[in-house]
Amino acid sequence: MTTVDIPAGWPATEEAAHAVQDELRARVVLDASGPPPGTGYVTGVDVAYDDERDVVAAAAVVLDAASLEVVAEATAVGRISFPYVPGLLAFREIPTVLAALDALPRPPGLVVCDGYGLAHPRRFGLASHLGVLTGLPTIGVAKNPFTFTYDDPDAPRGSTSPLLAGDDEVGRALRTRAGVKPVFVSVGHRVTLDDACAHTLALTPRFRLPESTRRADALCRRALREATTRP
Repeated sequence: MTTVDIPAGWPATEEAAHAVQDELRARVVLDASGPPPGTGYVTGVDVAYDDERDVVAAAAVVLDAASLEVVAEATAVGRISFPYVPGLLAFREIPTVLAALDALPRPPGLVVCDGYGLAHPRRFGLASHLGVLTGLPTIGVAKNPFTFTYDDPDAPRGSTSPLLAGDDEVGRALRTRAGVKPVFVSVGHRVTLDDACAHTLALTPRFRLPESTRRADALCRRALREATTRP
């Protein structure tokens, strides 16, 4: 497990964080196809917090995209690097997520975030932020639509409907299980929205959430328990 310090010069105010988002947002690539769905490797990243102890744990779990078998994993633990502010959650998570990715023994391939990319009030969620910093193809698969609107997709698995900010499509509501609440997919960096949805379907053969997210969620929770129960 890697231990992470808050990076020097890390934003400490909302204004400073907004300035970073404004600078990095211009580097997002929205028109690259990324890896073909179901090929290569897919890495899920997730974090867990203990706010009382000022601890955050991140996990990165690499899956073979065809078999969905785990081929590598890594964790990192550090101090919480930013206060809780909706729309700025990436600043709480990025340092430990980057450390977990850096600790992997193999390249991560496509990275799937439990959160948002373009579907973000400032069009720069965690998936976009992480993609720009690493250069990796990234997507966001979220459990709720945040501040955006959508029509319920048709009941069959694979059905979609636009996730809208006014008239702009910022992502899609995607039905990964027939008759079950959809997930909300958005582009992070270097992946098209069509491919982001296809990747998500390839990662959800049995459950609503991607297998990459499920594995990373379990691992980061375990890492947090271990970090906060040490003598």
